[in-house]
Amino acid sequence: MTDMATLTRNPLKDRLARGDVSVSMSVRIMRGPEIGYIAANAGFDALYVDLEHSVLSLETTGLLCQAARAAGVVPLVRLPVLEPALIGRVLDAGAMGLILPHIETPEAAHAAVTAARYPPLGERSVGTGQPLLHYRNFPAAEACAALNQSLFIAAMVESAAGLSAVGDIAAVEGIDMLFVGTNDLCADMKWQSDDDEAAKRAYAQILAAASEHGKSVGAGGVANRPQLIKQLLQMGVRFISVGTDLGFISAGANQACAAIRASTASTHALG
Repeated sequence: MTDMATLTRNPLKDRLARGDVSVSMSVRIMRGPEIGYIAANAGFDALYVDLEHSVLSLETTGLLCQAARAAGVVPLVRLPVLEPALIGRVLDAGAMGLILPHIETPEAAHAAVTAARYPPLGERSVGTGQPLLHYRNFPAAEACAALNQSLFIAAMVESAAGLSAVGDIAAVEGIDMLFVGTNDLCADMKWQSDDDEAAKRAYAQILAAASEHGKSVGAGGVANRPQLIKQLLQMGVRFISVGTDLGFISAGANQACAAIRASTASTHALG
């Protein structure tokens, strides 16, 4: 029978602690367990259910998280709002980590961390029947300590205010990663969306803050900027979000249809 330490181990935290690059995708439209296995077969280390930019329900979120974990992919959830009740329910549903949107102050980061962690480290309500424990009964104190240890929390830096406070945000205990929302940050800073130099300057500032406090840095909104991704990896970014389920389906459909249209055009030309 699997022990509690094995059940609660978070492979994403292990990879980032070693300095390995982790690759993630986001889920916005899929509602079945297939996406977990598709992500695993593609080689993704994690996926995050994007409740900020989708209409997925909490029940569906739980099913997606549990299916991803069974497939060997770490399930995260990006929250739409930083509400303690929602944080607790998402974690009770089976998420192994949270992505906190629009963090602009250390107080906001601390409040979210407090809502996500069990006492004595936080104020999350203690409940039974946790999916991450395979619904087995363990001593409550030991289970809460193990779940606190395995929890992964990323604070999103995606505004001028968040960037200016990034050092204080990085210092918050319980934050594991600073996750840069590159598109939102560029929009808020009024940069051109393809201004790689401006983006790199921001990343350098964020990486310096993260390094000072022993945190990792992730990059989102860069899926269509391969040269920037290469440079960010060289700079020390270790978590890359490379696209959405919707984007992958659309790209594959467009490519397949375009290939047929091109073949048809060639056939007509020959005729």
